[in-house]
Amino acid sequence: MAKLHSGDKAPNFKLSDQDEKEVNLQDFKGRKLLLYFYPKADTPGCTKQACNVRDAKEQLADLGVDVIGISPDAPGKQKKFADKYDLGFSLLSDQDNKVAKTYGVWGEKSMYGKKYEGIIRSALLLDEEGNVVQTWYKVSPKDTIPKALKALEA
Repeated sequence: MAKLHSGDKAPNFKLSDQDEKEVNLQDFKGRKLLLYFYPKADTPGCTKQACNVRDAKEQLADLGVDVIGISPDAPGKQKKFADKYDLGFSLLSDQDNKVAKTYGVWGEKSMYGKKYEGIIRSALLLDEEGNVVQTWYKVSPKDTIPKALKALEA
């Protein structure tokens, strides 16, 4: 699937969170949403990104923004990750990568010269109606929050 752009309607989804509670995009109607996709729970980059989001959660909430992280990890692994770092926001399980593909964050990656398919670390800011405000594909873990805050100030 092609990448999403500013003004696009964000595709709806229905996924289980770390507590195996069903969450869908419509649950956030009326609130802004920072949606970020990460490759694997409890790895160095994903931990840095999640902890940066956790540390900015109150600031984001003051701006009317909720946060969701999505990865291919099973709910149990998401739960361990969320508990270990006291994240305090929903981590959704996209084990078949359908949501990642509809958001354009699934693609070819390379590590040590080996090519494979996987999650391309990305973040999207959605408005209160579920429209894309801004996207950051291939975002670095440390840049997710600064980029989101800059977009919210604009």
